[in-house]
Amino acid sequence: MAVTIKDIARKAGVSHTTVSRALLGNPLISLETTERIRRMAAEMGYRPSAAARSLKTNRSQALGVILSNIDDPYFSEVLQGIESTAQQSGYSLFIAASQRDPEREAAIVRTMVEHRVEGVIICSSSFGAERGRKFVEYGVPIVSVNNQAAEDYRYSIYHDDVDGSRQLTAHLIGLGHSCIGYLGNSLAGRTNLQRLAGYQQEMKAAHGELPAEYVSQVPYGDGNAITEAVEHFFHLHEPPTALVCYNDMMAIELLHDLQHRGIAVPRDISITGFDNIIFSAYTSPPLTTLDQPKRFIGEEAGRLLLSLLDGSQDERADTADKVRVLRGRLLVRDSTAAPMAGLRGLLHVNE
Repeated sequence: MAVTIKDIARKAGVSHTTVSRALLGNPLISLETTERIRRMAAEMGYRPSAAARSLKTNRSQALGVILSNIDDPYFSEVLQGIESTAQQSGYSLFIAASQRDPEREAAIVRTMVEHRVEGVIICSSSFGAERGRKFVEYGVPIVSVNNQAAEDYRYSIYHDDVDGSRQLTAHLIGLGHSCIGYLGNSLAGRTNLQRLAGYQQEMKAAHGELPAEYVSQVPYGDGNAITEAVEHFFHLHEPPTALVCYNDMMAIELLHDLQHRGIAVPRDISITGFDNIIFSAYTSPPLTTLDQPKRFIGEEAGRLLLSLLDGSQDERADTADKVRVLRGRLLVRDSTAAPMAGLRGLLHVNE
């Protein structure tokens, strides 16, 4: 049976109110009595009830974290960073998945407010600013991570996706590729547009304007989307010798599709991903990708939210202190190489 405050009070010969105050560090209790009661509580194996402490202090010591999907491997690492920072400050996490459903988002807001979370980190890229404002109305501070409507949130952490995509495209150009395609996720909104922009900027700087058909935007998650994109690139007059993919998950699915067709990577075509999720190192071949500092992004989001809660974040601070932009690094593996026969030569052989 769990040790209670009344158990400690009986053993110490004081009232349970005195024990409660001593454990909370109330200055009305002498230092000597406080130390004696705390030592006795530790010896007896007392563990304070989080629910009871919440009622007394009106603080839940919980932070809300909203994801798009619980099983997204990208956010598992972001979560590790958030959890590490939160735990060091005595906070636990209340995690929910929006699944890009507006009704579910509204329900999450209500539930988190009812459970009195002290702050919220929105990691769902599509979580609407309107729902976010509901938290603000209830006095709950928000930090957004890689959100499509980042400008609608006062405090946010995001990755420089334009720079990341430029790094990947420049890598392929440096290998000798001039005919490079972009495989995007039409459901990813702002993030996809920024990665597309980075690709386009680097291609324009090196080779001038590339025809629009070298960009294929598909609704990732649709079972036929990757197959349709491959067919699109195959039927171009001059198929690309390399593809920049929106993220690692799309690149991994693309690898599987190409392998099923007997197309070798990188001999016939080079492929890049984005994010450096854990699976990208174990594909065949291992995936060249952009290594986002995912755990650090989570840590920074946690630190920024905690600074809002403890009052150390100055409302008058410069935008740079409220909006933090982080950059990743190119991670070259075996899915990219100098262009060889390419798809064009392969298709001619198969004709």
